[in-house]
Amino acid sequence: MKVGSARAAAARWVETYARPEPGFRGAYFSGSTVGLPDDAELPPTSDVDVVVVTAEDDPPAKPGKLRHHGALLEISYLPWAGLASPDAVLASYHLAGSFRTDTVIDDPTGGLRALHARVSRDFAARPWVRRRCEDARHRIESGLAAIDASAPFHQQVTSWLFPTGVTTHVLLAAALRNPTVRLRYLAARDVLADHGHLGLYPELLSLLGCADLPAERVRHHLDALAATFDATAAVARTPFFFSSDITPAARPIAIDGSRDLIDRGRHHEAVFWIIATFARCHTILAADAPETHRALTPPFRAAVADLGITGPADLRLRAEEVTRFLPRLWQTAEAIIRATAR
Repeated sequence: MKVGSARAAAARWVETYARPEPGFRGAYFSGSTVGLPDDAELPPTSDVDVVVVTAEDDPPAKPGKLRHHGALLEISYLPWAGLASPDAVLASYHLAGSFRTDTVIDDPTGGLRALHARVSRDFAARPWVRRRCEDARHRIESGLAAIDASAPFHQQVTSWLFPTGVTTHVLLAAALRNPTVRLRYLAARDVLADHGHLGLYPELLSLLGCADLPAERVRHHLDALAATFDATAAVARTPFFFSSDITPAARPIAIDGSRDLIDRGRHHEAVFWIIATFARCHTILAADAPETHRALTPPFRAAVADLGITGPADLRLRAEEVTRFLPRLWQTAEAIIRATAR
């Protein structure tokens, strides 16, 4: 499917299901398709992110991934209050990129287009680029500081993994790139290569623990994840904010997308989402199928052990490694900012 066709399907969904809702303030595209031309091919391992803006301060739970007119959409809600300040949007590394280009789907009040006009004008200004990098760095520091050693192991892994992965977002923000989620390491590698800092990339992989992990081991862990994923999707009932990522509709992204990376020789870049999905599956299983959770824990433990993590003490040490790495990461980000910002 072409990106333009997928966007048209998303626009039809917004018109049919979102626009009639009370409090609807508009909708826009986000995520990895932002900036792609309409005639680009949308891989079957990608979805189209749509953000529905609502006047409600406490919006409904996101519908998540769904099929509409053949396109796989990821629908989420955002209160208008989160976009009301252009300065706050410009300083937010996960919001600003959506308004660098015209991503507006529907804008009954004109507020989204006004926001786009301001953000697109100042997006590349050096002070704002640095603010967004600082935003990402703060997420790393606060996330690592919040790891709860008393939480279930799969939750501790999640609490360590995502802040560690935000190291890539510091670099992507510096390079004026979108902070992609699943493909963050691949995108960060491209940024480092483009700006002559590829020597930093093995350090990013070492912080994740996969720098020396061979492709066959990553493929083995993906096969184990696929079995866990299918078992989880079959029993999931408790709603989590990531629930739609663990469904049959999401399988082409979570499983096939990781397999595609491995087949392309980018097995290291597949590790982040394999572990993230493994941990999320076990969060669901612990709530909805405790016996299955216990039965399928060994493959998850084995995957994490291949990253050098066997318990809370390892997670604490790895978090400290990330913290010590931050000054070096910041130096590289500053060099990229000097080359990209104005």
